[in-house]
Amino acid sequence: MSLEVSVIIPTYNRRSMVREAIDSVLAQTAASFELIVVDDGSSDGTGEDLVRLGAERAETVRIEHTANRGPAAARNRGVGMARAPLIAFLDSDDMWLPEKLARHLEFMRENPGCAISQTDEVWIRDGRRVNRGMRHRKRAGDFFVDSLRTCLISPSAVLMRKELFDSNGGFDEDMRAAEDYDLWLRIQVEHEVDFLDQPLVTRRGGHLDQLSAATPAIDRFRILALAKLLSGDSLSPKRRLATTQVLIEKCQIYAAGLARRGRIDAARRYERIADQAGQWQTRAVPEIGCAIASMRDMLGGISHES
Repeated sequence: MSLEVSVIIPTYNRRSMVREAIDSVLAQTAASFELIVVDDGSSDGTGEDLVRLGAERAETVRIEHTANRGPAAARNRGVGMARAPLIAFLDSDDMWLPEKLARHLEFMRENPGCAISQTDEVWIRDGRRVNRGMRHRKRAGDFFVDSLRTCLISPSAVLMRKELFDSNGGFDEDMRAAEDYDLWLRIQVEHEVDFLDQPLVTRRGGHLDQLSAATPAIDRFRILALAKLLSGDSLSPKRRLATTQVLIEKCQIYAAGLARRGRIDAARRYERIADQAGQWQTRAVPEIGCAIASMRDMLGGISHES
């Protein structure tokens, strides 16, 4: 039977949690998948455990070890190794229900024109189930504008065509956080996202190494993602206006936070971007490219602006 889907798990120093994530994939009732685990330079014994697992389950599991470069680079590496036409991601702190792949693959077969879809999920925080707010509610269709303020697509819930991933350039490896927010927005410019309304993913939060909590200054990555959208001419007037408004809002909030912490020079940089963005509401201008280059230069100094 030919492979239908390549499952990719990036991991960094999550020795116990990643094994639970892996076990949830190996328990899938769908048979035609491969699992690619990319160890992003772990130093806690994760790598050694994965070597043993790869030897035991060589027919299904492929292990890749890389220097630590962040989840974007790890996921891209996994996709580069993928042999199936569909790809699914699973974060190493999340888990799937046993029927996740089978039901999701069936959904994609029933919707052959669908390039990307996601399932619903259950949220666990500090070991207890929590209810999501309405702003996090998943749905199908065009929700690009709502996604500007709240990331409404979860990597662990996605199943997508590899050609769609490749055509959009994959994850931005300069982004150590919010890399999924960036990719999903780029994809949503041209594609609607379908939705399988079944909670087939367990999303776990609240642990100390959760990336969204452990990465300081995360809004600067979102600001970069928004500026990238505005640098082209693919946005409709309505979407362009909404994107510009959210970028200005995030720049102003982030700059105010920097100023409160005494990071005056950094605050002024983002204040300037907010001021310039008023000119970006109707068209792309050269200043956007300069702002993007400046933000990329600043990404390496997270601790200096946090």
